[in-house]
Amino acid sequence: NRSYYEEVLVVKVNPEFLQANLSDKNVDESFWIGRYEDINNLEKHLLANNTLILKFFLNVSKEEQKNRFLERLNDPEKHWKFSESDLVERSKWDKYQEAFEDAINATSTPWAPWYVIPADNKWIMRAIVSMIVTETITSLKLSTPEISGQKKKLLEEARKELQAH
Repeated sequence: NRSYYEEVLVVKVNPEFLQANLSDKNVDESFWIGRYEDINNLEKHLLANNTLILKFFLNVSKEEQKNRFLERLNDPEKHWKFSESDLVERSKWDKYQEAFEDAINATSTPWAPWYVIPADNKWIMRAIVSMIVTETITSLKLSTPEISGQKKKLLEEARKELQAH
């Protein structure tokens, strides 16, 4: 949500969004392949610059989405979460499912794999995501940087100076 992936999801389902900016381009399968390649290249670049990439697709069923929308409509404190466009986009459910599948298949790479997480039950979804994040951080084998003997002496001198004043 709100990432460069919208360029292969929302605009794929709503091609009219593209036409305003790309009136001179033919939007065919090669167009989408190019966009997927751009995403893969960006993520490869990020990895080459020491950015760890974790991608989660939180898979909510159509029935659960309906229940969440009704909850927003029935609870005045959640009205702000509902947009008039939600129902318009929901009517395109099948097209979105195809776009999600295409994007995940085209952009799940060894350097930036997708994790498809069942998300109807929020606490289970959060537990799964937390487990993946925790396992990934643990696998990094992070440690406090080692300091030299000379640096230790400087630190001891700094401590003595601060304590003296």
